[in-house]
Amino acid sequence: MPDVALSRTERQFMDMLQASARGVPVRLRLYSLPSIPRGDRGRRHLMSPYRPIDDLWRHPPDAIVVSGTEPLARDLRDEPYWRELTALIDWIADSRVPAMFSCLASHAAVLHRDGILRRPLATKCFGLFDHEVLSGHDLTRSAGQRMPLPHTRWNEVDEAALLRGGYQVLSRSTVAGVGFFTKRVGGQWLFCQGHPEYDGASLLREYRRDVLRFLRHERATFPELPQSYLDERKTRLFEAFAQTAMDESAMATFPGNVRPGPSSEAWRPASVAITRDWLKTGAPRAWPDAS
Repeated sequence: MPDVALSRTERQFMDMLQASARGVPVRLRLYSLPSIPRGDRGRRHLMSPYRPIDDLWRHPPDAIVVSGTEPLARDLRDEPYWRELTALIDWIADSRVPAMFSCLASHAAVLHRDGILRRPLATKCFGLFDHEVLSGHDLTRSAGQRMPLPHTRWNEVDEAALLRGGYQVLSRSTVAGVGFFTKRVGGQWLFCQGHPEYDGASLLREYRRDVLRFLRHERATFPELPQSYLDERKTRLFEAFAQTAMDESAMATFPGNVRPGPSSEAWRPASVAITRDWLKTGAPRAWPDAS
């Protein structure tokens, strides 16, 4: 997780895990890879709730979530934390711990374990996309037939490559591609190219961040609005802002008081159902309805 998103991402994952557990106690322990570049804000945050990564090796959890972060290098293998991240991935496999990999962590895991390269997209995959939920797997038995899912990324892993690598696709979008997918690697591994943990305002916050980067000349083009996220009236407000925004001072008129797009309740039920069935593979005796 990048520094600015640490607290929010922790809360979002905790909320999703607690909703998935339905009363089964969830005790969340936090770890961070030391080689991830951090600013002062991030280093201060990691001083209190986070444990040394060595503690993880000594005390394996019932299940583990590996979140993503914003990439710094075109090739993931050139990231400063690549060696530590792949050591974590191998440890998870050897320990047979069920694992969930989110967004960039999904791309890193399939690259390291099976040599599946992600490919760059011509435009950012950004918005709320309808997904078909595929039946025939224990992790989708309670998820229904369709689900929306937020995505925000510049790269993707190809479904055909995943299938050749022995992965099973759990959800797919005709626009955004694969959402959830899975593979048993000792424990059950659950991957998602999207962000099921997001709250309703997450996509709008990211859009604001990208606008600010453009106005600071940190990106070349004005960002596109998230797809299928804002209604027509709100879209017109942001399009009007884009027409007049010339420099950073324009952020004073950014439509920040506009209510964000759909609530997370739009995608939370199906995501929770999939996450719940994944959690149950880690400590099955803790679940009242476990078989």
